Amino acid sequence: MLGKIRVILITDGDKIARHVVEDISRSLGLRCISASGGNPTPISGAKIVKLLKEVPRDPVLVMFDDRGDPEQGNGERAIEYVASHPDIEVLGAVAVASNTTGGIGIPADVCISGKGEFVYDAAVDKKGDVASDTLGKPIIHGDTVDILNDVVVPVVVGVGDVGKMHYADDRDRGAPITKKAIEEILKRSGIDVKPENRQRNR
Repeated sequence: MLGKIRVILITDGDKIARHVVEDISRSLGLRCISASGGNPTPISGAKIVKLLKEVPRDPVLVMFDDRGDPEQGNGERAIEYVASHPDIEVLGAVAVASNTTGGIGIPADVCISGKGEFVYDAAVDKKGDVASDTLGKPIIHGDTVDILNDVVVPVVVGVGDVGKMHYADDRDRGAPITKKAIEEILKRSGIDVKPENRQRNR
């Protein structure tokens, strides 16, 4: 592949999230690094970059997870490595809310509620509900999001727990909330969301 490899970061990687991300990658004609799924992230940032260099085309979905660690864990260290690598171009991040306390959180450009609504003036929580105490402050709090403040991420879309959200993002329903978040990042990056128009080898 010529040029930088375009990636979308997803700050969740448990078993449910991995299956959801794999399904979405297929439905949108993308690629994903399945080996990056795990709770916590089971491989290093260097290994993820190595795998990214083996994909036949991009964009690529990559998962990261700190398994509830409020400090910088495996997932955040891997994000820092991948997002800072000279051969990688980060298109955006799906910032996943969790119940983790502490941390500074990450400002989101937009959040998507469990009802599938775009929210610009408030954050969503793990369940995908709009957090009334964050009106005017769309800041997502999660165990694997703070590091996004230290790397270049052009678009941040906040969502609740991938594949869950009171079943609103259930895999059997096509995980519509997570899928919409990824589509929004593609759209803002100027990438056609129709798979047949993006079969591009680089």
